[in-house]
Amino acid sequence: MAVAKDIHAVVFRNATATFMARVENASGLEINQVSVASILYTVYELVKDDPTALTPVTGHQDVALVVADVIYDSLQLDSAWTVDAVGYNFRHELDISSDEAFSKAGAVYQVRYELTPVTGQKIVFRFKLRCI
Repeated sequence: MAVAKDIHAVVFRNATATFMARVENASGLEINQVSVASILYTVYELVKDDPTALTPVTGHQDVALVVADVIYDSLQLDSAWTVDAVGYNFRHELDISSDEAFSKAGAVYQVRYELTPVTGQKIVFRFKLRCI
């Protein structure tokens, strides 16, 4: 069983970010397009002294993504992936054309993804971002 932990990164104020991960199901198998029924994401601003206080960012709450746009059927390995030599199967570039996602320098944000598989339990993974 994998250990749950946030993926830490830094983001520029009023900029977009691209999120990549290797996502597995509860059995330890990489997910693919046919195994995922739906995907939602939410961007939260975190409260410094209360890790349970999450404020959704306008325009970025429970946003549905098209599975085929963000999930790959095989692991990808390119120059953007620097974590390991295995690769990623999830990639999402946050769309900020209508609503900024990271508007406060010095703030900490969480980007939370919820994948609903065709069968099995929901898969949740998160990125914790410091905004500069």
